[in-house]
Amino acid sequence: MWVQILLAVIGLSAGMVVAGGLFSFISGLGVISDFADRTHTGEHILLYEDSVALGGILGNIFFIYGIQIPYGAWLTPVFGLFGGIFVGCWSMALAEILNVFPIFVRRVKLLRGIQYLILGVALGKGIGAFIFFFNRF
Repeated sequence: MWVQILLAVIGLSAGMVVAGGLFSFISGLGVISDFADRTHTGEHILLYEDSVALGGILGNIFFIYGIQIPYGAWLTPVFGLFGGIFVGCWSMALAEILNVFPIFVRRVKLLRGIQYLILGVALGKGIGAFIFFFNRF
């Protein structure tokens, strides 16, 4: 009995540490502050960060306990759209920090068509996510 309680506490603590690391990574990349800067709503940045953390927490609770959301089938495409936009912006922020595109462009000696390269990456990500999510149902 005590071993199960100890394992539950260790598992819960490890999950909190990993989730906290992920949310601080998202905040550290500047995705949330970049959204606030682009929408001119910087005064609400703490609300945005809390919303991201709360979304992750509620998503895990719904997934672990199998809580059904009313009209969930109708909300899934909306969640997929917003989730895809967020993940796309997150990956682009990471690429921006790592300077992936400038290094790639210099090595390949690509002078024209950079906008098509970025559009291709975005379309590939979107089509891949579309195929992934709609093949699951």
